[in-house]
Amino acid sequence: MALLSDHLTVYVAFHIVFLSLFQLTQSSSSNSLSLLQPYDFLYYSGVRAYFSGEWGKAAEFLEKSISTKESLFRVRRQCHDQCVSAGQDALNNLDSERVGSLWDLWMLDWVQQKAECLRFCMGQSVSTTGLLPVSTDIDYEFSTRNPYNFLQVTYYKLEKLQKAASAAHTYFVANPSHLEMRNNIEKYRRMEGVTDEAFQDREIENEKHWGLYDSAVHYEASSDWVHATERWKACVNETLRQTEECRMQCEVTSQRLPEDRGVESVDGVFEKAAALSLSLLSCQQSCVTQVATRPGRISSQEDFLPTQLEHLHIAQFKAGDIRGAVQTLRSLLLFYPSDKDSLDNLQLYSETLGGDTESQGTQPTQEIVRYVNRSLQEKKLLYFGVENLDFTFIDPDLWTPEDVVPESLRENWRAEKEKMNEKMKEGEQVEEVDDSGFFAGGSVPQVGVTITMDDELLNGTNRVVLDGVMTQKECDRIIQLATAAASAGDGYRGRRSPHTPHETFEGLTVLRAVKLSQDGLVNQSDARLLHELGERVIGLLHSYFRSPSGLFISFTHLVCRTAVEGDQEGRVDLSHPVHVDNCLLEPETKQCWKEPPAFIHRDLSAILYLNDNFDGGELFFTNRDAKTVTARVKPSCGRLVGFSSGPVNPHGVTAVTSGRRCSLALWFTKEKLYRDMEREEAEAMWAADGQKVVKKEEVAEGSATAGRNARSQAPKDRNRGRGRVTGGKDEL
Repeated sequence: MALLSDHLTVYVAFHIVFLSLFQLTQSSSSNSLSLLQPYDFLYYSGVRAYFSGEWGKAAEFLEKSISTKESLFRVRRQCHDQCVSAGQDALNNLDSERVGSLWDLWMLDWVQQKAECLRFCMGQSVSTTGLLPVSTDIDYEFSTRNPYNFLQVTYYKLEKLQKAASAAHTYFVANPSHLEMRNNIEKYRRMEGVTDEAFQDREIENEKHWGLYDSAVHYEASSDWVHATERWKACVNETLRQTEECRMQCEVTSQRLPEDRGVESVDGVFEKAAALSLSLLSCQQSCVTQVATRPGRISSQEDFLPTQLEHLHIAQFKAGDIRGAVQTLRSLLLFYPSDKDSLDNLQLYSETLGGDTESQGTQPTQEIVRYVNRSLQEKKLLYFGVENLDFTFIDPDLWTPEDVVPESLRENWRAEKEKMNEKMKEGEQVEEVDDSGFFAGGSVPQVGVTITMDDELLNGTNRVVLDGVMTQKECDRIIQLATAAASAGDGYRGRRSPHTPHETFEGLTVLRAVKLSQDGLVNQSDARLLHELGERVIGLLHSYFRSPSGLFISFTHLVCRTAVEGDQEGRVDLSHPVHVDNCLLEPETKQCWKEPPAFIHRDLSAILYLNDNFDGGELFFTNRDAKTVTARVKPSCGRLVGFSSGPVNPHGVTAVTSGRRCSLALWFTKEKLYRDMEREEAEAMWAADGQKVVKKEEVAEGSATAGRNARSQAPKDRNRGRGRVTGGKDEL
């Protein structure tokens, strides 16, 4: 149905006023227990039971709060869909010539009928109190998945370990810097009765677009353009669907009046209605940010949808789908109509199509056209509110055209946009500065250890290769330890690598090695050697990099990667993609975002190699573009590579194409809070058996952070990036 163009803006405004009517016309309904109760009340009840040690009751209320929230969102969706056609007759009259000056009354009639339909539908399933908005504190608790934090302990107390592990994993996905939860998950993996199925994200249904995004990036890295095209298309569609779902929830959820427009304000009913309507529009605009924010991050990816379209049209072109590339590129140009690169690409595609005029005239997808047009109409109304109604609005998009912003606001708008552009340009600077506090070139205190490559030979900053750290006999012992542990059912049991399907993967931690030795499954002296190697490496690197403060082992992992026989032909992928150890690398803008899920506490990284009887598996360093290789290191027994963990040292590992590559990966931190608690547990087990642990002389401690919960560990930097590429797992 085509609305009269003169009424388009009024139509959008009236369309949202129904929310006011929806709230004002709510009447008391039965508070029967069969109706959905407030999920915030259920959550508070579960927390109270938790702190009272009533574990059964705590589990019941916490699970019910989660399921009730999911049910409430589902009811909102169902009611919204049922009421779409409400007032259709009044809506049809809007196109009638006889409406004339009564157009706004017909619009109001349609809005009122739709609001009444929603009120009745919601009242059939949700209690009166359940319809009320929850507090910002509750929003925060559920957005950070804190209910699963409580559930993890609760199920552990109830000895329901499978459920405890599931809750722990779900919480950890959104809080990857939470040290205690990481350690808990490692313990659950070793507990009897806990299967791999437990480690599934219970919130995965709300994050499908991120799985598709990562899969598309993976296929791009492998130059598999056909599958990359499929994944990018699916990612775009899922992003649009998630955005629509978020917008719908804004529409059906009771909105709060802005604080300065509450019941105590001097505003009249029309002013309050306008503020409420603008709040709804602002909520719907913010869906862009919500959908573009990964679990565990505090900021969103800028230009999330345009970035996907950019990737998609390139993948389509390289896959040979020129017509599809033209359509996608025209869709991208709706966001940035004067972008030179896009216009040049469009000219290239047109030349490639030759005389195919039909394909050259392909128009952008209608879903993107509707998305952009609706967003622009909403922005115009919101900026009108900013200019005339003292409303506050933060535009979530970089692509907003200047002519949408009122003249009186443009100067400030340009200044803010310039700040954002300057911030993005900072990542493009050629000169790298390492602010880690380390200074390469110190002494090497171990006899027999030599410096093979330094910063100059490695073409970087705070990089070193040391040889002679281990003897051949020690290398053989640690490799045998890895083999024995794998045969005992530890590590990853020869599973496919998380980075490539062409390699299998085994892993072992110090604590697990100690436990296996106590069970007589591995040699005890080999387990102690594994522990001692960590102390040996920290002593060498603390001295060479002249660490000015305390240095603690954050994590130690013995890892073996084995090439899958018969599955190596034509490989173009990497054993480990290019990444940075303590921030999220974005090669396109050459920025590195220090925020979860990066391990932001890491300061130094190291790899201690155990063998060289395999093909491939070289460590290489790159610039921030993740393409320009600056140095390569070939593994050999006793060779140690150390480097600062920050953005001056992006690195990856070439494919292991034959044989088995084993190494000991270690990370170090200046913060005692993030030290490896499993090492201390292993040391305590030895002490309980009357065995001493050889440790290097304790160095001065660094400053510990104040708190351990997810809120206190969140980084303060809220910079936002575009099209980030994460590094994946940790094993090197």
